[in-house]
Amino acid sequence: MQARKKYVLLGLCACCWLLLFYWGGGVQVRLLKLLGQQRGDVVRPWPDWTDRVLLPGYAQLEELQTGPGSAESPRQRHQAWTGIYKDSRCRMETCFDFTRCRRRGRDGFRVYVYPSEKGERGSESYRKILTSIGESRYYTTDPREACLFVLGIDTLDRDQLSGQFVPNLDDRIKGYPLWNEGQNHLIFNLYSGTWPNYTEDLGFNIGQAILAKASLNTEHFRPGFDVSIPLFSKDHPQKGGERGWLVRNTVPPRRKYLLMFKGKRYLTGIGSDTRNALHHIHNGKDIVSLTTCRHGKDWEKHKDARCDHDNLEYERFDYQELLHNSTFCLVPRGRRLGSFRFLESLQAACVPVLLSNGWELPFSDVIQWNQAVIEGDERLLLQVPSTVHAVGNERVLALRQRTQMLWDAYFSSVDKIVLTTLEIIKDRVFSHVSRNKYMWNALPGGLLVLPEYSTHLAHFPFYYLSLGVSPGQEFTAIIHAVSPLVSQSQPIMKLLQVVSKSKYCSQIIILWNSEKPPPHRSKWPPMPVPLTVTDGRRKTSSRFLPNVAIETEAVLSLDEDTVLLTSEVNFAFMVWMSFPERIVGYPPRSHFWDPVKNAWGYTSKWTNEYSIVLTGAAFYHRYYHYLFSHYLPPSLRALVDRTSNCEDILMNFLVSAVTHLPPIKVAQRKQYKELPSPQVRPHPSTVNLTNELPSPQGTKMSAPWANPEHFTQRQECVNSFASWFGYMPLVHSQFRLDPLLFKDQVSVLRKKYKDLEHA
Repeated sequence: MQARKKYVLLGLCACCWLLLFYWGGGVQVRLLKLLGQQRGDVVRPWPDWTDRVLLPGYAQLEELQTGPGSAESPRQRHQAWTGIYKDSRCRMETCFDFTRCRRRGRDGFRVYVYPSEKGERGSESYRKILTSIGESRYYTTDPREACLFVLGIDTLDRDQLSGQFVPNLDDRIKGYPLWNEGQNHLIFNLYSGTWPNYTEDLGFNIGQAILAKASLNTEHFRPGFDVSIPLFSKDHPQKGGERGWLVRNTVPPRRKYLLMFKGKRYLTGIGSDTRNALHHIHNGKDIVSLTTCRHGKDWEKHKDARCDHDNLEYERFDYQELLHNSTFCLVPRGRRLGSFRFLESLQAACVPVLLSNGWELPFSDVIQWNQAVIEGDERLLLQVPSTVHAVGNERVLALRQRTQMLWDAYFSSVDKIVLTTLEIIKDRVFSHVSRNKYMWNALPGGLLVLPEYSTHLAHFPFYYLSLGVSPGQEFTAIIHAVSPLVSQSQPIMKLLQVVSKSKYCSQIIILWNSEKPPPHRSKWPPMPVPLTVTDGRRKTSSRFLPNVAIETEAVLSLDEDTVLLTSEVNFAFMVWMSFPERIVGYPPRSHFWDPVKNAWGYTSKWTNEYSIVLTGAAFYHRYYHYLFSHYLPPSLRALVDRTSNCEDILMNFLVSAVTHLPPIKVAQRKQYKELPSPQVRPHPSTVNLTNELPSPQGTKMSAPWANPEHFTQRQECVNSFASWFGYMPLVHSQFRLDPLLFKDQVSVLRKKYKDLEHA
């Protein structure tokens, strides 16, 4: 009986539910259909979230789709990729011949560029890439020495509709006897595929070659093998490049506009969905998101209802003004994943907000991009404004500062982009002696940190502060001797005594560059520290060659005729210990721009401003010996040796390029009198002097600086060095450090370095 009641109740409930559905929802649906038929519209029973009429603040679903062609599935894309790149699973261990590189140790990393065929005309960008390789320290003209090979055929633009497309590449590269299915080859590419889908197709089989490509998709990127590079324009500078736009420690960190974008809008084809949706976040106040469809030949045939309004709004704002005054810059994908906006934002210290799903960021193997960019999602465009609003001021400043570090270190020129690519590959080949992530992501950047010198952070002077490390308490003095020893009263004999009395002196090395052989050890005076005489091979640049005998971090470089007191040496060393990454010394010089000659000038006038401290009496870190010999090209060192001049200027260029800071001048007894040379016309605002390190009053010595050509050579050196660096790295300063109570009217008993005040 009880069971029957339960079944009756269940049946009644089911009937009630059916009646409610029929008379409630069913009638409502029929009524809506009837009304819709009367109006000729398709009526939905409830609003859809993609309905722009009911929800005008949201983008349509089609606008937010990000796939490279809605009709193409991921499996189809993968099959297309593997058909083009048959060695898609290549890794260094499987597709690279290490034996070609390790025959000569770390020196075995040499790059050979195939000669261009007669009549071959490559793009300007590819010529810059090949020039960068040809001027690098890794270039070789002998393919038997090469570890890596680069094609002489332009492979940058593989769009078949482009005028720079090179056909029949497969047949041409197979004719190279060293091609070997692409093994140990490096291929550069900026543009792949063609309209409308712009796939990853390069139009030839790269085989086992390493691909250095812009707009790389993470799905196709071969980790630890390929290298993602940035998309750069043909106007990107060969060397140097402009500095970033951020003024040091800019406060407040936020700018006039919170978020901005100004660029093309594609009406059809891949990339159109993302940019078509950007107008939804534009408010014309703190968020400026402007697009135009006025580009291409047939834009009017395809223009939509928004084009005219967008074009008018587009003209209201200047792009450069927006760059200079925006905190965040949108970097949406274009036809391909990469965009010119990326590098433009980095330089402008406008934090990039990326909207390019699946983009493998440039040099992602080594750069920690989360410290410099904000990665958004194309499908969540409307969340971007609230996301950037929530970023605090401290984080904004840190992001902007990081953009400047990365721009200056890796992206400001084609040279840096190419060298970074080569250094990443070199670190893979010699993984046991390679840079760590900290070296790549901290100043001065991985290109200026040579792991052959050391792989320990504490061995580099520019990491001391961040590591909380102090340099050693001793120094090695290196005296550059060019005159034969004929008398015990020569200045070098007194200099030895003065330097050896310093309690911080560990050893003295005499670099013998005289034509006559060095005297026997018995001819040198007895000293409390070890004395070593080494052969300089009569090369001026030899004073900065790495020397295994140097056991201390600090090096005191001295000319043989330098006149100093022990107290001057001690004070300068104490100053250097506080600034171990810089040159610290006495004789200052300066550079200036001569608008009449349209060239850099050099002056030795005693003024409050300087940019060079001569290494005839200066402290610096021993790492700069290694950098001088292994980073700078042989051509610059050959110039120094040929003229027997300018090695001190070149060292100042190098250290300032590393630190972006000037050297430091310390107090010195001013007992010298300099006379202007009648041979050289002085600059209107300066007086040019030929004596670089004058002899003491009352003495007369024959020195190189007595020759009028000496000063002319130094002028030419400044311009030659600036040309190689691509910019002027020297930094002016008016900063001088004096001992406490220096020249104060107090008792000398209270002064630690009282001898410095005696003329």
